[in-house]
Amino acid sequence: MDSTTIQLAYDNGVDTITLNRPEKRNAISYELIEDLLGALEEVAKSSALVLILTGAGKAFCSGMDLENLKALVGRTPEQSLEDTQTMARLFRALYDFPKPTIAAVNGAAIAGGTGLATLCDFTLAVPEAKFGYTEVRIGFVPAIVSTFLLHQVGEKIARDLLLTGRLFDAEEARRIGLVNEIVPAEGLMERARALAGLLMENSPAALRYTKRLLRDATRLEMDAQIEVAIRENAAVRSTADFQEGISSFLEKRKPKWSSPG
Repeated sequence: MDSTTIQLAYDNGVDTITLNRPEKRNAISYELIEDLLGALEEVAKSSALVLILTGAGKAFCSGMDLENLKALVGRTPEQSLEDTQTMARLFRALYDFPKPTIAAVNGAAIAGGTGLATLCDFTLAVPEAKFGYTEVRIGFVPAIVSTFLLHQVGEKIARDLLLTGRLFDAEEARRIGLVNEIVPAEGLMERARALAGLLMENSPAALRYTKRLLRDATRLEMDAQIEVAIRENAAVRSTADFQEGISSFLEKRKPKWSSPG
């Protein structure tokens, strides 16, 4: 496919999608979302048996692009709802992907980047990788990713990560179940391809049916939770705290929260 934000490469049954905005630490832009959705659809229809997702440069994905953050402040309620639905569609497309997926996390994976890294079936990370659901620190709500996180780690850990917005390292991510393996940087892609090779020894049909079984086990509950999450994500954008959080982040200052909570 023709894209400036991602690269798609095929090799012996494995498609690798590389987030390719290294100068922006692979931050999520509207263009990248559309390109990634297109790439996922292309890989789903291809002859590839396994998908690897990684990032170019020193970061996996640093979260929302600064230019897009600026634009969020002036969006109408209808546009905010549409934005949120698009992000939910991206996360759901990755989580429900019909073929096995492997995230090769080569560096920081923050906010939406943590979502992309941990929604794959397998998550491999370098020791230096950092994670964090940092949305509350800028007056935002980690609504959509919270739906998946609750299923992955349970309520108590999810409350800690979502309410504090703190960063955590690869070892903690492994300990709570968001990362499968920690791999030295020089061996990350080799290990991802080795894991892909192990998966390809299995029946493609059985893998596809197993993924569908896992998806359908929680589909109704997750559908309802994501609908609520979309509404909450869009609603918070009309608050004074959201406006202040975005402004203070862009201006590199401490926010002055005005809402009573």
